Amino acid sequence: MSASSEPSPDAQRDWVAGFMDHLRHERGLSPRTCEAYGRDLKTLLEYCDAEGLAGLESLGSGQVRGFAAWRHRRGSSGRGIQRALSAVRTFYDYLLREGCVRVNPALGVSAPRSRQALPGVLDVERVSALLEFSPDDVLGVRDLAIMELMYSSGLRLSELVALDLEDVDLHEGLVEVTGKGRKRRIVPVGKHARKALQAWGQVRGGLAAPGEAGLFVGKRGRRMGGRGIQQRIGKWAVMRGLGQHVHPHMLRHSFASHILESSGDLRAVQELLGHADIRTTQVYTHLDFQHLAQVYDRAHPRARRTRGRGGDGE
Repeated sequence: MSASSEPSPDAQRDWVAGFMDHLRHERGLSPRTCEAYGRDLKTLLEYCDAEGLAGLESLGSGQVRGFAAWRHRRGSSGRGIQRALSAVRTFYDYLLREGCVRVNPALGVSAPRSRQALPGVLDVERVSALLEFSPDDVLGVRDLAIMELMYSSGLRLSELVALDLEDVDLHEGLVEVTGKGRKRRIVPVGKHARKALQAWGQVRGGLAAPGEAGLFVGKRGRRMGGRGIQQRIGKWAVMRGLGQHVHPHMLRHSFASHILESSGDLRAVQELLGHADIRTTQVYTHLDFQHLAQVYDRAHPRARRTRGRGGDGE
């Protein structure tokens, strides 16, 4: 379809469907992220209907600002409006690429600022209270390895779930992680996490089903899912007397907070976390892995490891 012809409702639905396929298959975004994009585009179409606008092709920056105001009147938070505008910008970038439109009307349109909620963080003493125990069964050994690795390397829950045995190199103290958009990164593994993973490796074979590649497995021998890991970490927080709800992402936030407090190196922290937004990550491309590892070794409260040696000497 040329950019000068008025698209039919069916054509606009095809545009959205093509964009969703682009997100899933070309960009490799998670199902949850794709669903969020879909919801935001659905509200954009609802806005066009409510305002009697001709269609997606005819939107200008004024209409997109009107869309943001319409969302605000309907109770959306500033953060929600920002996310919706980001979805609209990305959608129109796709339409430009496909030759369906000539301009991106969402460029330069911003949402009202909203106060950003600070993520929950455990202080170093509470992390120690959570992790410093001696497991007395195979599940405890597994759970300690899970929690130590999440805190040691700042992994997302989805990244931890996706880990295979071959992704962990205990000799070098490294883990290769598949992050958002299927991007791979290498992250250091600290001394305590290596020790916990070695202990788990010694007993995993008695629990894992034949041929199971997943690093962490459940009672049935198959790769653990995110919900199961969430439940186990919450259970350990209660048993260890932390007095607060602890979820997997809190260990990642604590990792980032403690490294940043000690090093002050925001760029290295963001590189270690594997942030996917190009506007964030472009400025870190000159940092090589050796620099990141040095920052990690100096700053992480449970990292104190010696690079290039096999095992822990323990």
